[in-house]
Order: sequence, then structure tokens, then C-alpha cells
Amino acid sequence: MSNVLQYKGYVGSIEFSEDDKIFYGKVQGIRSLISYEGESAEALVTDFHDAVDDYLALCEERGSEPERAYKGVFNVRISPSLHREAAICAFEQKASLNALVENAIQGYVSRAMHV
Repeated sequence: MSNVLQYKGYVGSIEFSEDDKIFYGKVQGIRSLISYEGESAEALVTDFHDAVDDYLALCEERGSEPERAYKGVFNVRISPSLHREAAICAFEQKASLNALVENAIQGYVSRAMHV
């Protein structure tokens, strides 16, 4: 079971309002606000797909490039001591710090996805 929706390269959240008895969410990882809702799981998925399709159609109509999330570049803030240790580890392995971080994240994600 997954708590995210995926469609055409976009990832959306799934939330539930007990007061309103409605599912809702928004597309993650982009600045534009793309939200959707539904009274059932099926309605939520349909509205998510429609919202993404509407966003892409609006971008095409305006002649603008749609935002794409997860371009492979992000900033990570860690303690200076961990930064130093990671840099030394990467140097000892004859790897870049980027490669070390990518491998560490890949290992973590692989383990987390198989739980």
C-alpha cells in the first residue's frame, strides 16, 4: 500500500479530513499549487489525474514549460563534523562526495522500499 499517487511523472499526497469526510492532496516537489480531492479513493485518483492533465494543458496553452520535480539536485544540511567525516570517507574510497551521498541514499531507499 502506498500513501502517494503517481501520474505522468508527478507525485501527489493523500490526506483525509475526518470532519469533511473527504480525501484531498497536492502535487509535491513543485512551486505551482496543484490540488485535488474526492469523496472516495477512486474519485481522488480521478481528480488527481484531471488536475495534472489540466496543469499540463494550461502550460501548453500559455507556451510555458511545465515544472518538473526531482531534477536530481538538492541541498542537504548536515553537521560540520558529519560533513568532514563523509568527505574523508569519500576521499578514502576515491569517490566524490556526491557519489558517496547518492550510494548512501540508494541503499537506504532500497531497504525502506522492501520493508
